Amino acid sequence: MPLIRFEEVARHTSPDDCWVALGGKVYNMTSFLPDHPGGPQIIIKNAGKDVTRLFEATHPAGTLEKYLPKECYLGDLDASSVPDSVKQAQKKEEEEEKARRANVPPMAQCLNLNDFEAAGRQAMSPEAWAYYSSAADDEHTLRENRNVFERIWFRPRILRNVKEVDCSTQLLGYPSSMPVYITATALGRLGHPDGELNLTRGAARSGVIQMVPTLSSCSFDEIVQERRNGLPLQFFQLYVNSDRKVVLDMLRRAEEADIKAIFVTVDAPQLGRREKDMRMHFGGEGSNVQGGTVEKRDEGAARAISTFIDPSFDWDDLLFITRNTRLPVLLKGVQTWEDVVLACEMGLAGVVLSNHGGRQLNFAPPAIAVLEEAVHELKKRHMFPNKNFQLFVDGGFRRGTDVLKAIALGATAVGVGRPLLYAYSAYGSDGVVRALELLRDEIEMDMRLLGARTLQEVVPEMLDLRAMHARGAVSHL
Repeated sequence: MPLIRFEEVARHTSPDDCWVALGGKVYNMTSFLPDHPGGPQIIIKNAGKDVTRLFEATHPAGTLEKYLPKECYLGDLDASSVPDSVKQAQKKEEEEEKARRANVPPMAQCLNLNDFEAAGRQAMSPEAWAYYSSAADDEHTLRENRNVFERIWFRPRILRNVKEVDCSTQLLGYPSSMPVYITATALGRLGHPDGELNLTRGAARSGVIQMVPTLSSCSFDEIVQERRNGLPLQFFQLYVNSDRKVVLDMLRRAEEADIKAIFVTVDAPQLGRREKDMRMHFGGEGSNVQGGTVEKRDEGAARAISTFIDPSFDWDDLLFITRNTRLPVLLKGVQTWEDVVLACEMGLAGVVLSNHGGRQLNFAPPAIAVLEEAVHELKKRHMFPNKNFQLFVDGGFRRGTDVLKAIALGATAVGVGRPLLYAYSAYGSDGVVRALELLRDEIEMDMRLLGARTLQEVVPEMLDLRAMHARGAVSHL
């Protein structure tokens, strides 16, 4: 194949004649545009350009080999022909990133999970911060996810022998060092070149379970192959594709990879309006491993990677999932006690009470409030406690006290997402380990102060819930 000069690439910028440079190679994308999983617009927008940094930040390894026909490859890019203006722009971007990371505080200064958020924001690009931190509309649910914990107070018991405390537990029968798991989050490489692999490494070192996301920047195979000596144990979060053949393939791959359970996301028939993210006019389409189309390119990273999700998926369709896997199936994103009861009656292995981190329906209830209602209704029906139906929660958990409030109300464990993204964006996998260590230290300390030696001794009577449902006036700031 010949060397191709950059100015030749730059001439091909229309939908009928579309070239890009990627990884030192040149590709003619014209015939591929209709088949591109993220839609043709993102390629057209970047036609005639070098898209290497954009592509590598948002795609798993092997994406080109999986989707792009070999005949699209035209030859290698002549590096000597790249204009100084392009090189300078790339250099400026690299220098800005270097400067951001140079100002990240030493990890030792992070004393809790909130500190990692500040460090992560310092380390990552504005686009990455907008995607990770954004929530739906005016973000009331995002704030309520945190505010609700301020209205739940403890009733500590005294004079108990708490010299030794044990916060270890089991999730679906699998061991965990504490009642916390790493929940699924998308586009991990926006914050760090190693992306979700940081979470895999941190989970293994910390003895917690990782939930592998559908929309990861690292490939599914990369993430499961990163396990060392069988650790960490892994669950899989599934977005249901309109093409059921894709779903079957993902279920098969999960089983072959020794995934322990399938968590079907059910709160995202359409992605919410995450306006902070949308305002960044996100330029990359993400991994979009399941395919789909995107018609508007100013809708942010979230919508740019999620058009494959089937909005018609319903309770009847759920039987298709349960009948086609031997793995336990749980629902992720349940937001009312009525749906918890339905899931239990259907014979599922459990649910995750979640409002998607406040990123979907604004004014959806905080998960811990739904937990209290769900346990009450399950008990009325003699369906709780139930070793075959477990309750998980996520959204806004930042402190050991938050975790123990959920445990006292009947949760098996809580999912933590954003804080660990921030931690590894700033410090890599060491940040994940440190964040989880701090959280475990808080849990153990708070257990002692509550008068509980094990999680079984963290009971509802240790909570004062009288103010929990008394939400204050809405802030318009």
